Amino acid sequence: MDRTLCVVGAGRMGIGITLSYIHAGLPVTLIDIKPRERGEQAEYFARVLGDLRRELATLTRLGLLDAAQADIALGRVRLTTRDDAHADLAHARVVFEAVPERLDVKRDTFAWLGRACAPDSVIASTTSTFLVTELAALVHAPARFLNAHWLNPAYLIPLVEVSRGPQTADAALQDLLAVLRLAGKTPVQCAPAAGYIVPRIQALAMNEAARMVEEGVASAEDIDTAVRLGFGLRFSVLGLLEFIDWGGGDILHYASRYLADAIDPRFAAPDIIARNMEAGRNGLREGQGFYDYAGMDVDAYKLRRLGELCDRLRIMGLLPRHDAAREMGDVR
Repeated sequence: MDRTLCVVGAGRMGIGITLSYIHAGLPVTLIDIKPRERGEQAEYFARVLGDLRRELATLTRLGLLDAAQADIALGRVRLTTRDDAHADLAHARVVFEAVPERLDVKRDTFAWLGRACAPDSVIASTTSTFLVTELAALVHAPARFLNAHWLNPAYLIPLVEVSRGPQTADAALQDLLAVLRLAGKTPVQCAPAAGYIVPRIQALAMNEAARMVEEGVASAEDIDTAVRLGFGLRFSVLGLLEFIDWGGGDILHYASRYLADAIDPRFAAPDIIARNMEAGRNGLREGQGFYDYAGMDVDAYKLRRLGELCDRLRIMGLLPRHDAAREMGDVR
């Protein structure tokens, strides 16, 4: 039997998650958690529907669906209040909590969901602030609870970071992963740790970029150009750890030591880099690093990754062209 998908909280993230599922063809109950007077409620619902229409119109302009499909998608949303959501929650397969990042609001929301949801409903918080281990204590039957951190814009970015707690049941995890994949998402799993994966890495990168402006290393425009055409392009094809294996962990070790001496100790490499070096796990050239390349056709693997890079360069109109300088007429 089909079961309902519920999103609790009709703010930016709640709308983004709702868009992901209605675009994928699934009905969603979007629940406004805040008590409002009747007139205020109608006005708020009109604003939420307007936001949904605008985002669907954006998808239409991007060529991801046509106007008729946008109307069909919008018809898959049931927008309701907390008081009118009990039947939906009682039949919910997964409930995404997307209320404001205030512990008191989350405590109240989870207490209510514990009473309203079916015993086997999965409850997933979209929090970017609180660890799953902090929130699980607020949830009735914490075996069905975990965090699912979506990245904005939620309806376009394919990644969702999933963090289970020590009490989370395997069945709840697998059910959530399956529901995320229904929306075309690629879930990754991480331990209960501040910052998940992406926010932790990007915080370091963004702070370093701001620090370079502060130090006069380069202009904001040149730093961002370097990120878009160098850093970002490479790491859209190769993951950070995969990139270490391509160049060699020893290269990172010595480069980090230089930067730590020249700029700040914060650039020192973690101990795992030195341990990998000692164990002969420097990456591709030794057949093992963070990944194991034993039995792999390394040449075919490298060609595939370079082909993926060329695909991105082609879309951006930056693919190197044979005789491009001669075509520009500036060859002497």
